[in-house]
Amino acid sequence: MEKRNLGKSDVKITPILMGTWQAGKKMWVGIEDADSIQAIRAAVENGITTIDTAEVYGNGHSEKIVAQALSDVRDKVEYATKVFANHLKYEEVIEACDRSLKNLQTDYIDLYQIHWPSGSFNNEIVPIQETMNALNHLKEQGKIKAIGVSNFSRIHLEEAAKYGRIDSLQPPYSLFWRKVERDAMPYCIENNISILAYSPLAQGLLTGKFDASHKFDPDDNRADNQLFQGESMKRAQLALNKLRPIAERHQCSLAQLSLAWLISQPQSNAIAGARTAKHVIDNAKAAEVKLTQDELQEIDAIGSIVTSHQDDSPVMWNW
Repeated sequence: MEKRNLGKSDVKITPILMGTWQAGKKMWVGIEDADSIQAIRAAVENGITTIDTAEVYGNGHSEKIVAQALSDVRDKVEYATKVFANHLKYEEVIEACDRSLKNLQTDYIDLYQIHWPSGSFNNEIVPIQETMNALNHLKEQGKIKAIGVSNFSRIHLEEAAKYGRIDSLQPPYSLFWRKVERDAMPYCIENNISILAYSPLAQGLLTGKFDASHKFDPDDNRADNQLFQGESMKRAQLALNKLRPIAERHQCSLAQLSLAWLISQPQSNAIAGARTAKHVIDNAKAAEVKLTQDELQEIDAIGSIVTSHQDDSPVMWNW
């Protein structure tokens, strides 16, 4: 899998990244550590060398699982992790980074990201300049190679960029959730900021495996995802039926088609989570699917069946 530049940094990433929220177990059901380790290992063996995690995923458990899977091939992979909204004061950022370094069993993090803007989830508001000062210090020390942000609007992104170079934005982005295109994407294109799309398969909806009658376990975060509810779910089924013939033309799955569409968008890369090694291998093959401009436009139009009826809420979940 051919690597791409991460923003203006020296870090190279794969266009499809391995997402490991599920490896933290919290807010997911039916996750086994052994399966997570096997899936992460399979990602690297199949060309997905960039691994995305966060301190909040199971309170460090995901980071530890990543280390268990990959510590012996650390020099061949890129680690991206995040500091949560409750650790954005200067000293808290430094301490959080040190914890992540320990969890990941490494002496540097390729990409360190602010997970949510200050004040999210009723956390204390910390001036972005203070947080960025800490991140810049970590970069000067060599503990991190690049700085990124996640769940930031264009306004938040522009403010952060006043105090240091931002190399990536991690927004929710998929064929069924495209709000970043109207907000921060133009700024990212203009300033060479990589977009690392999370939930690029709309938390599994774009795989076609969930019909309108599906009910999630209340402990599964997808039970609160508005895409899986009511009118949105009905529209998604209609869109999926229109996508199937395109996938058949390319002899690929709906998931592979959706990932191929996303990594064809400007500056865009896809963070695809997976529970099993088989899912990871399938995700990796999406990089081989080549779509024409006409097909990209056709897929765009199909996606609008879902997206044209969404409100302005930036968060997928009804939390």
